[in-house]
This record gives sequence, C-alpha cells and structure tokens, in this order.
Amino acid sequence: MTTIASRPRRQNDPIVNVMLNGGRVTSGFRAALFAAASRAGISVNEFVLQAAAEKLRASGSQFSGVFEPGDLLDLNDNHQAGYIRG
Repeated sequence: MTTIASRPRRQNDPIVNVMLNGGRVTSGFRAALFAAASRAGISVNEFVLQAAAEKLRASGSQFSGVFEPGDLLDLNDNHQAGYIRG
C-alpha cells in the first residue's frame, strides 16, 4: 500500500476510480515514462495522474487534489509544477 493510500483523509472528497485503456505510445516514450516514474519513486499510474493534474491546474481547472485533497500546490507564474505529498 502506498503512503498516500495509508494516510487518514482530512476532508470528505470522495475517491473514485479512473478507468483508462487503449493507450499506445512509442517505445521511447514508454521508456522515458517508466524511468521518470522510477526516479520520482511513484508508480507509472501515479506519475501519469500527477502530470494530468498539473496540466489541468495550469489551464485553470479547479479541484481539491489528485489522490486526496491538497495534493497539488497552487500553480502560478512562479511555480509551474505540482506535487503529490507522501
């Protein structure tokens, strides 16, 4: 179980499944993706969801977190990357 999954939740924002399938990429992209997730110390799924959340937040979407409320920093002109706490 990941650290994220084992922590008590602070707010009542439901966690739901995201069902994705059929993703096909080049072997070079896949290798880079797996290497980056490994360097970050998280699963490929967590890495992809974090990247999607950062892009959504940067484009103005409002939501409470990725895995739990507060997972992402507020993004502004001086800080363009969020993070997953844990």
